[in-house]
Amino acid sequence: MRKEERITLYPMKFRPRFIEKPWGGFRFRDELGYEGVPDNPCGEAWLLSAVPGLETVVDNGPLQGNTLSEVYEVFMEELTGEALYEKHPEQFPLLVKLLDANEWLSLQVHPNDQLADKRYNSTGKTEMWYILDAEQGATLMSGFNREMDRNTMVFVTENGALPDVMHAEPVAKGDLFYTPAGRVHAIGPGIMLAEIQQTSDVTYRLWDWGRVDQDGKPRETHLHKALDAIDFQLNDHPKRAYQQTVNAANEMIRCDHFFVNIIPFNTPMKNDYSHLDTCVALLCTKGAGALISEPWFIPFRAGEVILVPQNTSSVELIAEQPAEVLEIYVPV
Repeated sequence: MRKEERITLYPMKFRPRFIEKPWGGFRFRDELGYEGVPDNPCGEAWLLSAVPGLETVVDNGPLQGNTLSEVYEVFMEELTGEALYEKHPEQFPLLVKLLDANEWLSLQVHPNDQLADKRYNSTGKTEMWYILDAEQGATLMSGFNREMDRNTMVFVTENGALPDVMHAEPVAKGDLFYTPAGRVHAIGPGIMLAEIQQTSDVTYRLWDWGRVDQDGKPRETHLHKALDAIDFQLNDHPKRAYQQTVNAANEMIRCDHFFVNIIPFNTPMKNDYSHLDTCVALLCTKGAGALISEPWFIPFRAGEVILVPQNTSSVELIAEQPAEVLEIYVPV
């Protein structure tokens, strides 16, 4: 792909990438109807990714077959706007996933920007979770239930008591959680969620419930690397409240790394992006519909992402049935 071919950027759909996980389930195939899902338990569907080796691929229009990273490398600020590209010239800064947990994920933590840059020349990993479905009694863990420090952390982890000092939170469909870098957390069984995060795949595993790998050996943990990543002062409540006014954009999360709104709609919605010097990702989380941006008519359904480039000043969303999308962009 060469920029001199003069392709005009347009709203792009992406083909998901599936990641097998020992804690994963089968909802991506059985409930969302994705094609190409592995036969083994599948824990993650990466819907919009520029992580090396795990890039998602454009699935419509003249750029079909190119990865997000290739599009970013060629079109640069035409895709994201000048200010956002100047902040993130090396890599597209947003990662969108779905997770399907059939067992507990490991208790883990992610580094912040400063530590990740020092150790890996990478960004950190702040994320949010929007619960798409949850079985009765489903629970996750986020943050501690008491005062903690490094020595206590080592003691409880090495003695198998880390789950006992975690804050456990019942989970229901529609719940929203903010998980900044530095917060220890784990997602429990029976939960499917959308995860919005920085473009990073750095995870420090602290406790893995006695799980073993394919060779029957305990999965690797990273306690001593994680100690520098944990924010022991972080004790705010992880669940966030938000409005769900129909046919309107409702604020969910505002942080340094991403803004997210939820749009439940059952009539045509005109979304004006002329005031934004950035691209916008639209993740359908319920129902089905189509995006219209002349000359493009792009159908979508739950579990699909459309990336609207900076040069598109507005789009219209129409609902084939009552639908819901998350509107996601990186602040500049």
